[in-house]
Amino acid sequence: MPSRRGGWAVSAGKQTDRRGFFREGFRSLLRAFAETAQAAADEAAVRGAGGVRWLRPPGALPEAAFLLTCTRCGDCARACPAGAIRLLPESAGAAVGTPFIDPLMQPCDLCGRCMGACGPGALVPVAEPRQVRMGVAVIDPARCWAVQGSICDLCWQRCPFPDEAIRMVDGKPQVQPEQCTGCGQCAYVCVSTPPAITIQPRS
Repeated sequence: MPSRRGGWAVSAGKQTDRRGFFREGFRSLLRAFAETAQAAADEAAVRGAGGVRWLRPPGALPEAAFLLTCTRCGDCARACPAGAIRLLPESAGAAVGTPFIDPLMQPCDLCGRCMGACGPGALVPVAEPRQVRMGVAVIDPARCWAVQGSICDLCWQRCPFPDEAIRMVDGKPQVQPEQCTGCGQCAYVCVSTPPAITIQPRS
């Protein structure tokens, strides 16, 4: 009998361990599922309607926080002297009325007035223009005239920080992502059709 009780104790312990193992495995699966769902939700918020990622004005919070903080007042757009900041239409879904910049229409001149005009704090002031990180310029070598052998340095000339954000190396422009503000000046002046430079939002 003692041996059977002893055997039962061992068996019960094994069953308990087995239940605990499966219980913990199930919890881990639920956590992984929740994390995946949250990541998908964050990505959806960033990309907006139709998978579009909007280029936000300088100082914008991360996209999910930006959408929650922005009151759609339009003060940043009214404060922009260049007229670069526009408000998204109804087709943007949950992002309707929030500010964005289309650098091919009008790039940002990094004046910083939009940040000062944002009462809700969706745009957080940065110390100086070099610290703005709206996006990063990406050059398509198949469309870039300079890469294809023509003489062209318009993007370098128009960049507010030439030799920092864009450098000319052997006659070809090279973006320095860590220094690029994402203002879009380079994309705006690109003579290629369509432009060889796009601005990828950092958020």
